[in-house]
Amino acid sequence: MEIIKTIFGILIPFFGTVLGSAVVFAFRKNINTKTQSIFLAFSSGVMIAASIWSLIIPAIDMYPGNFGWIIVSFGVLIGSLFITFTDYFSKTNINNSKTKKLSFAIILHNIPEGMAVGIVFASSLKENFGVEFMSALMLSIGIAIQNIPEGMAISLPCKSEGVSNKKSFLLGVLSRNCRANCSFGNTSN
Repeated sequence: MEIIKTIFGILIPFFGTVLGSAVVFAFRKNINTKTQSIFLAFSSGVMIAASIWSLIIPAIDMYPGNFGWIIVSFGVLIGSLFITFTDYFSKTNINNSKTKKLSFAIILHNIPEGMAVGIVFASSLKENFGVEFMSALMLSIGIAIQNIPEGMAISLPCKSEGVSNKKSFLLGVLSRNCRANCSFGNTSN
């Protein structure tokens, strides 16, 4: 029974991404720049808030003593430098669009996000790790809430580049699982 609960808990963030990606079906025609900017700004705000309250603060609290903030700050710095490096490195690609870079950044950040969910659920199965199942579930739900705008942040720009609703939805969903095929092209709805 514990394994089934764990599998369900690990899938919760995926359902958040699916829900966010499905927003693309609300638009029959291309999305104007103002609407897309509002959705991307909303997505950014939710992702930053969720990162702070669902990942950074719990990571600081998990470290014994008063030095958790040093370890977490180091991790945030390394992650930020890694994203900066990949952004700089990706500029050498001639066929690079803002949507592809956004997709890559979200896909890349899903790796540690998935690791966090997996580690906390695995820890909840071991009694001596001090992680309760409800804590793991709350982290999973927090990341799922963050993944709703992430799904939007992938699917809506794809739609605005002329990709069909179905393919935009699929690219948004795939961004959660592994990698999206970022060869966008004009297709019909």
